Amino acid sequence: MDILTRPINEYLKAHLPARDEILREMEAYAAKQRFPIVGPLCGAFLRQLALLSGARRVLEMGSGFGYSAYWFLLGMPADGRVICTDGDVENRDRAMAYLERAGLAGRVEFHVGDALEITPGLEGPFDIIYNDIDKEQYPAAFNLAIPRLRPGGVFVSDNALWSGRILDAEPAPSTRGILEFNRRLFGTAGILGSIVPLRDGLGLAVKTAE
Repeated sequence: MDILTRPINEYLKAHLPARDEILREMEAYAAKQRFPIVGPLCGAFLRQLALLSGARRVLEMGSGFGYSAYWFLLGMPADGRVICTDGDVENRDRAMAYLERAGLAGRVEFHVGDALEITPGLEGPFDIIYNDIDKEQYPAAFNLAIPRLRPGGVFVSDNALWSGRILDAEPAPSTRGILEFNRRLFGTAGILGSIVPLRDGLGLAVKTAE
């Protein structure tokens, strides 16, 4: 199911500013390898979130080969840092190669392993936490992330609409993870939740209280 109709999606993409050579190369690699990335519409939105929040510390729970981190860094000041996590060392190496070419690698700390195991050992608070791990793990990611946000910080999660599978009569385990995550997104005290219907849906939780 298309969250946005194809003509609307193409209309929005047509109005995006031109992306630099490295971002375009990352997008081409993702398309060739069928590697899921947030894409330029959501990437530009992540950059906006970083700018609006004045983010200096961003944690990514699930970084892939660095595409979302690249967008965050474009919206952060020179002293801003992104902590990346991913379970695949090849993704880390590819990410750092792209970021090195862009002059951004010195602002990135990349951990290889399970984000749910790595996150408790990281010092907070964070201005933004980005979540794109296995969907069955989304409720656990929510529970880990919210306490590590500063007041006013943002927890943003990809795939909150899960290609419409959230409407399935008999949801798969991955879909049940998204459904429980969305329930917590809108039903947890101390946060203000919403879902932005770009690409596959970005779930946003703004922390309003400790």
